Amino acid sequence: MKKLLSTLIVSSALATAIHAAAQDTTPQGTLRIAFADPVSAVDPELNNHAGNNSVAIQIFDTLTSKNWDNRAKPALAENFRNIDPNTWEFTLRNDVQWHDGTPFTADDVIHSYQRARTMPGSVASFAGFLRTIDSVTAPDPHTLVIKTNTPNPNLPLDLTSVYVVSRHATEGASAADFNSGKATIGTGPYRFVSYTPGERIELAANPNYRDNDAEAPTWAKVDYRYIPNAPARTAALLSGDVDVIDKVSVSDLERLNGSNDVNVFAYDGLRVLLLQPSFREGPNRYITDNAGKPLADNPLRDQRIREALSLAINREAITERIMQGAASVANQWMPKDTFGYNPDIPEIPFDPERAKQLLAEAGFPEGFRLTIHAPNDRYPLAPETAQAVAQFWTRIGVRTQVDVVPWAVYSGTANKNEYALSMIAWGNGTGEAAYALVNILTTVDSEAGRGASNWGHYSNAEVDRDLAEATSAFDEGEREAILRRSAVTVTNDVGVIPLFHYQNVWAARNGLEVKPMNSDRTAAQMVTRVEER
Repeated sequence: MKKLLSTLIVSSALATAIHAAAQDTTPQGTLRIAFADPVSAVDPELNNHAGNNSVAIQIFDTLTSKNWDNRAKPALAENFRNIDPNTWEFTLRNDVQWHDGTPFTADDVIHSYQRARTMPGSVASFAGFLRTIDSVTAPDPHTLVIKTNTPNPNLPLDLTSVYVVSRHATEGASAADFNSGKATIGTGPYRFVSYTPGERIELAANPNYRDNDAEAPTWAKVDYRYIPNAPARTAALLSGDVDVIDKVSVSDLERLNGSNDVNVFAYDGLRVLLLQPSFREGPNRYITDNAGKPLADNPLRDQRIREALSLAINREAITERIMQGAASVANQWMPKDTFGYNPDIPEIPFDPERAKQLLAEAGFPEGFRLTIHAPNDRYPLAPETAQAVAQFWTRIGVRTQVDVVPWAVYSGTANKNEYALSMIAWGNGTGEAAYALVNILTTVDSEAGRGASNWGHYSNAEVDRDLAEATSAFDEGEREAILRRSAVTVTNDVGVIPLFHYQNVWAARNGLEVKPMNSDRTAAQMVTRVEER
């Protein structure tokens, strides 16, 4: 089996061509990428979804971006400084143009942040990243002053997640304007060419992209194809129909590693697969007694029930048999060795007998019936994982069935807290624990920009307090201690049920190398040619 993260020797002719291309910084050739995450919109400020973000990061820029240590660095901002606890000043680059040649100014950032906070129709808002902003002003076209409503040392990192759009192209723009390209005018390394919903996006190199940027375009054209089926993506790569695929199925790893034409690139990821119990009061049509009659009260609101369900899951079996080693068991939302991960939280044991005891203590010695909902076109092996969980729960008396639905239906329904148990793969995009606190664990408050993806409407005053305290803590040690404390609170409360952390796996044809960004995005900037070794 070929070693992961290695490249094979290519033919001398191909090596010569690659070497020549490496000497020329002019974008060359077409890169064909097959990606798995659905795109709900080309509008980069509509939904904080993985597929949308992977598209957006190629076309648009952010004020700041993340380095490999998940710290904020300049992007559209040339530099930034903290003037006082509640005031930040950003000096903007003066060499940036929109794709249509219009100069980029501070007014575009002001427009973008106003727009992102009030996007109609969003089911996963970006407002959480802007929740501490009180005002944004521009003393001149290349200076931005942001006042916060509370001290926020993490503001530059928060802003790495919010894309900047142009006022002149997007003010009053509709979804159709973005899909047609009329409003899809960015400052990023690639320009929009065309979009076919559910099929592909075509991009072209931005000839005016700043030359000294590490993410300058290396490809003249990008053919970005949506292929939701993992075996189909593998087949497309092996047949030569595409050059790169993401979210490689673990069942295809042996086949890909055995091929002389491709290489596999695997990296530890930040994405965790979680189950979100519904905390809604009253009956839920997806929770019934054993005769199929809806229960008057939601049993998932009882901590003992949630703990029983968590204890009944054999996580080791899921990671070994379903994920085949391409994942690690999770006992909290952050993976090991990340900011906010709490090493003092013990692993969650597989204890079905204790689970049965807890069910009896909660008044359900004979269990009840339950439905898990999962998307069929979003998270790798999510349906299979849901089926395994259902079997574990059925064995303790909670007779569980799985309902798998398309993401387009799933996300909107889950967002309304209609399901009893939702499945979400959360990407921890900023590389630290507060990202999940803001979006999936804090009490839902859309006006304040909190809980945008808290589908079960989990609410705990201690978690809300920890988020507020962590947000304003300038000392990193103090901040991390607060985040670790919040991990204990959520664990004891079983606010969510963590299952495993994904490993990110890409595959590419010979002569190409894939180096990930700081998250599980898939973009043309990640793919480069390699010389013969």
